[in-house]
Amino acid sequence: MSEFRTARTYNQHHTPRQYTPGRRRMSIYVAWSYPAEAGRNTAELDDRFSTMTEVRRVTWPAYEDPRWSDPLRFQQGVAGGLELFFWGWLPFQRFAEETTGHAVPVYQRIDQAGFHTPLDERVLADTDTLFVWGLDHMITGQEAAPREIEAVRDFLTREGTCLALGPHHDVGASDDMAVRDMEYRHHGDALVPRRQRFGRYTRSLMAGLAVPVENRYGLRPAVRDGNKIAPLSVARDLDSRGWLKGVSSLNFHQHLPHYAVTTDDADVVHVLGRQPIDTARPHPFTEAGNTEFNMFLWMPPSGERAGDVILADSTIFSALFGVDENVRGFWGNLASAK
Repeated sequence: MSEFRTARTYNQHHTPRQYTPGRRRMSIYVAWSYPAEAGRNTAELDDRFSTMTEVRRVTWPAYEDPRWSDPLRFQQGVAGGLELFFWGWLPFQRFAEETTGHAVPVYQRIDQAGFHTPLDERVLADTDTLFVWGLDHMITGQEAAPREIEAVRDFLTREGTCLALGPHHDVGASDDMAVRDMEYRHHGDALVPRRQRFGRYTRSLMAGLAVPVENRYGLRPAVRDGNKIAPLSVARDLDSRGWLKGVSSLNFHQHLPHYAVTTDDADVVHVLGRQPIDTARPHPFTEAGNTEFNMFLWMPPSGERAGDVILADSTIFSALFGVDENVRGFWGNLASAK
């Protein structure tokens, strides 16, 4: 990842962006409490992020450069692991700014300094595409308040808006230890514990907005030609907006959520992208006969909702998991959506 092009600033208020026809204003809302995540007891095995020391040990020697390994330069606890997310999102922010002419702010529900930023008009007023990334461990108790749900519902009455929801994986939901171990061995990531359940905030927001989708499991995509992720199964006949135009695959991540549709009404949610699963590694989902999981979903405008709702995992927007022409093409489709 390249160095910053300008000096870093922190602890300042966002300057609202002016509406410009044809240039989308994109905003990221990370639905976690940073202190709650960073302060998790590292003696606990489950439901926490990795420390930077654990990241370095498992991925050695990828992060042995002093900028990552020197404790005088980079935090070595859970907070260091969290900061990697921000590094990973920078290329997407830069791409979106270069494409739209608008900077992409990153809001946190509760940030490092303890400031609480609910989803309200301060976030929504100058936003056309809102990314809500459900990276909050369910154990931290984040919930969308009724006033936040109402604010997002009102946001979606504006023509041209888009709500991009990204509840993360839900690993180890079963109380059966053998099932948890099967899930762990399926995804094969030593940094993910036997139980790591995400997305309480996004789940509550989706329930309030009547989005009939649940994030389930953490599934390992199949690969082809060495270590390249297998192509998506794309329902191009349903993709009238061109969300996946020119996109044949996305980036590889070891444990991606299955976005299960919980309604039988086929007109409400369109499953546009399904990802083949690595069936060589047993998992309860594949043992039930499934060979693909739902990767990208779209809810077209309906009734009073003039805006689009899409579902895509936040890892697609992180350079930590690779960026190629397909990923950049997907980013470009979102940035240029009419």
